[in-house]
Amino acid sequence: NNIMKDSNPLLEQVAQKIAKSQTNLATEAGHLNSNSNNASSQTGNKVLSAEEKEHLIDSINQSFELLRLNYHHLYFSAYKELEELNFAKRLWMESLSLFNPEIILRAVHSVIKTSDYLPTISQIVRACTELSTDMSLPNVHDAYRQACNAPSPKTNATWSHPAVYYAGKQSDWYFLANNTERVAFPVFKAHYEKLCQQVIDGVALSDIMPLALPNKEADPLSKEENIQRMEKLRKEMGI
Repeated sequence: NNIMKDSNPLLEQVAQKIAKSQTNLATEAGHLNSNSNNASSQTGNKVLSAEEKEHLIDSINQSFELLRLNYHHLYFSAYKELEELNFAKRLWMESLSLFNPEIILRAVHSVIKTSDYLPTISQIVRACTELSTDMSLPNVHDAYRQACNAPSPKTNATWSHPAVYYAGKQSDWYFLANNTERVAFPVFKAHYEKLCQQVIDGVALSDIMPLALPNKEADPLSKEENIQRMEKLRKEMGI
């Protein structure tokens, strides 16, 4: 997970160069576009499928929108030209490709809460690494599939993280089982993301209390009971 460290002089030089712009000029946020002609794209050291690349690009665009809203003047000072903005986004894409898109967004939320200044890519990578190492939170699509496929009783199923169980419970198990992904996934996603944010903020989720299963070991039948059962079986089978 050590994609980059603060000691990386080249990356820090690039990040500082972007951040040094002093002109306050409001520009459009711009978009980082994917190449729809390629089935996969190599970013950093990881080969991404078209779908993975699309999700990564979406998370980076959302991240920069969060930066724009929270660091308005600093943001437009750093990215006064569209070319500088797109360069910064490509830098993020290359540096963060090993992380799940949801982890990237959580990391940005976390850094924004503690930093008064526009974060460097080093801060974001460090936050992503900490979140990936310290938490077993699956990405939202994996969590949704896990919730939908979990056997009943749900409390006795094996969960990668309690947040997955509680997101399914809050979404309503019957609702998840009887609606298409197009209908059910957005509901699950909203609940799951709120729970993930609580976990990131240090909120401990309640333990999942499994149901006590009935004892399968029945008392052995007496000799008379065995005779009666055999006679009943013979009558039912016409023997």
